[in-house]
Amino acid sequence: MLKRAAYERLVSWKKDPHHRALLVDGARQVGKTYLVRAFAQRHYGTTIEINFVESPEAKAIFAGNLDADTLIPQLSAFSGTALTPGDTLIFLDEIQECPRARTAIKFLVEDGRFDYIESGSLLGVTYENVPSLPVGYESELTLYPLSFEEFCWALGENETALEMARACFKEEAAAPAVIHQKLMELFKYYLIVGGMPAAVARFAQTRDIAQVQSVQKDILKLYRADIVKYARNKAHVGAIFDAIPAELSKKNKRFKLSDLAKSARSERYESDFIWLADAGVAIPCYNVTELVAPLRLNRQHSVFKLFLCDTGLLVAMLGDGVPFKVLQGELDINWGAILENAFAQMLTANGFDALYYEKAKHREIDFVVQKSGKVVPIEAKSGRIFRAHVALDNVLRVKEWGLDFAYVFCRENTTVEVEIPEGRDIQCAIAYMPWYMLAFLKPDTLPDSFVVELP
Repeated sequence: MLKRAAYERLVSWKKDPHHRALLVDGARQVGKTYLVRAFAQRHYGTTIEINFVESPEAKAIFAGNLDADTLIPQLSAFSGTALTPGDTLIFLDEIQECPRARTAIKFLVEDGRFDYIESGSLLGVTYENVPSLPVGYESELTLYPLSFEEFCWALGENETALEMARACFKEEAAAPAVIHQKLMELFKYYLIVGGMPAAVARFAQTRDIAQVQSVQKDILKLYRADIVKYARNKAHVGAIFDAIPAELSKKNKRFKLSDLAKSARSERYESDFIWLADAGVAIPCYNVTELVAPLRLNRQHSVFKLFLCDTGLLVAMLGDGVPFKVLQGELDINWGAILENAFAQMLTANGFDALYYEKAKHREIDFVVQKSGKVVPIEAKSGRIFRAHVALDNVLRVKEWGLDFAYVFCRENTTVEVEIPEGRDIQCAIAYMPWYMLAFLKPDTLPDSFVVELP
């Protein structure tokens, strides 16, 4: 049994009287099919599910004319199911394997008798195969690995603890000691298990990290197989993918092409980085030139850090001894790489752009977000000494940026310190918060959470 916050997005989609087809995308193994099936079971009397990988013969349905009067009888005949207008969902899974089915969505939506959900992986890298994209006839929902909150739900943890922690985050107050200790322990497990549903389910069933890593390594093999099958420049994309852990383990986590090959040039590799991002496998975190809103206008596309889509997969790539060291809090591993990857994953899933700031005169700020029209710097501190933050002090002193608030996420419970930086005439607040509190930082345009229990 899983709870997914995205479930309510599907409910809202169905309630819209003018809804179009819904395209559910995301990396492989993030639970897209499970989510759609659970939704269909509750909200439709009839569901037709066609998986173009499991049933490649279904592609023949879309080989000829794509008008609704031709397709709907074939869909009914293929499934052996009578279709009820207004109460039938047609679910086209692994739709990247049948590009003409994606084109047909326009005509099926115009027909209006039934609802349609498409799902697939690698849609961002296979769209060129679609004869004509159904622009204006699709809504899109991107599904990510389980968030920390969803991870806690999957383990059957008491939701009261999460709700109390959420309230403490909003009030910038310390969480009760027992709750803080519990959530810090769970967050360490989240770092090594991650959010891939199969890995989380195995952990929930067995609490066996070795079994979890076996699941994660199978997922990594699947990702590498996709690179071989779909990437145009398989060697480049594969090299970038395999280099991510090593690049993140360096003091300067900016991805350097020279580490792949001395002759590597950005123009030759740019499309390969984009491929990994479009496939949902990697998260590019771009540098911004200055800390002023809107941040997107200051983004440098040629300067970035590259994270894996899931922290558990990163730990699996780092080696078999890493999970134990994370749980023990040992500092001889590169905590920074693991923690920053988890933060990039969480910020992206929460709806923020993955951005950071670095200039030689100021040094590096791990992440920056825009909230309530203001730029907010974020530092991810893995060590015991977390109040030493030279880069953060430097950017808070820049008068023209007008920064007045920052987060430092660390091992300790919440405290807030207020100061007037040198050269400024206004107060700046720095909120020191435990790592797990990042789960509650959301953009203004999104609700705090969608919580619906799935069957």
